[in-house]
Amino acid sequence: MGSSAAEGSEVPWTPSTVLVTGGAGFIGSHACVELLDHGYEVIVVDNYSNSTPQVFARVERLAGRFVGAVYELDIRDRRALSAVFDRHSVDAVVHFAAHRAVGRSTRMPIDFYDTNVGGTTALLGAMHEHGVHRLVYPSSCWVYGDAGHGPLDETTPARPTNPYATSKWISEQILADVCRRRPEYTVLCLRYSAPAGAHPSGLLGETHRVASDRLVPYLAQVADGRSERLEIFGGDYPTHDGTAIRDYLHVMDAVEAHRVALDHLADERGMHVYNLGVGKGSSVLDVVAAFSRECGRPIPYDVGPRRPGDVAELVVDPTAVARAWGWRATRDLADLCRDTWRFQRLNPHGYADSARRPNPRE
Repeated sequence: MGSSAAEGSEVPWTPSTVLVTGGAGFIGSHACVELLDHGYEVIVVDNYSNSTPQVFARVERLAGRFVGAVYELDIRDRRALSAVFDRHSVDAVVHFAAHRAVGRSTRMPIDFYDTNVGGTTALLGAMHEHGVHRLVYPSSCWVYGDAGHGPLDETTPARPTNPYATSKWISEQILADVCRRRPEYTVLCLRYSAPAGAHPSGLLGETHRVASDRLVPYLAQVADGRSERLEIFGGDYPTHDGTAIRDYLHVMDAVEAHRVALDHLADERGMHVYNLGVGKGSSVLDVVAAFSRECGRPIPYDVGPRRPGDVAELVVDPTAVARAWGWRATRDLADLCRDTWRFQRLNPHGYADSARRPNPRE
């Protein structure tokens, strides 16, 4: 828990009740475990558009305690959201609720702007109405777009190339403007590109109700025989092997950083932006090779055309957050692949799989 004194107060401000939007999703569910493990009371809102309430039994099993309350609602429903704040004394919010698939955003731009931007403004309205002024905002290094080869630091100009990235950039601008005009607000904005992996127990991982082309879970399904071949989007990029390069961040590192951010919400008011990453890029074929080593079998793949809105390379410089908070990613690509493969083997049908109960000791 945090211990920094709030500005203008002699009493240290420590968040105890945290609202997690999108808490049933991939990163959100892992964040719930992390926060519960560190003594926070956790309230969740989620509309289950790409998740399932079945995840909370696993969250509670891992944390050894219950989520305080879970509400099924759309983040854009201001009235329903306000009712949650009426029922709970919320100290801070971690706002995961968003659409986040690059390829799908190019096909559904209006939906992405409606949810990602409209959901953020609805949340801000409910927070303001209830005197809640501290927010951890998971953004994306996709806002840098085609800014060039990395590692990219936080001063890199934004050049988003797809509606997902643009929706995150617009939301960042809204949050920054609110902080400029309302000095009581503190927003910690965390930019990262390719969160992946799973909880090392095999109980939590990445599943989707909506078809996804995200590389790592797609790889796991091919390795498990549930998909025939991996489709690689683009083999003609100006990289060492022609495939796109990303800074792959283990989900356990990502949620640890969000928890640490909560500890630092009282350090200084205003908007502060930090990159999260390992600072090292891996190409698609690098990840395929790493996953193949982990699962002990070759991964069949085809190389197709580039995906609309994609870029050759996104690698971030994470030194600013290390200087500010002493936080660094500690897991590598091999850890990420190992934990993903473990989750896939134990949960071939995702959380709906009832044929086999996950055994963390397996």
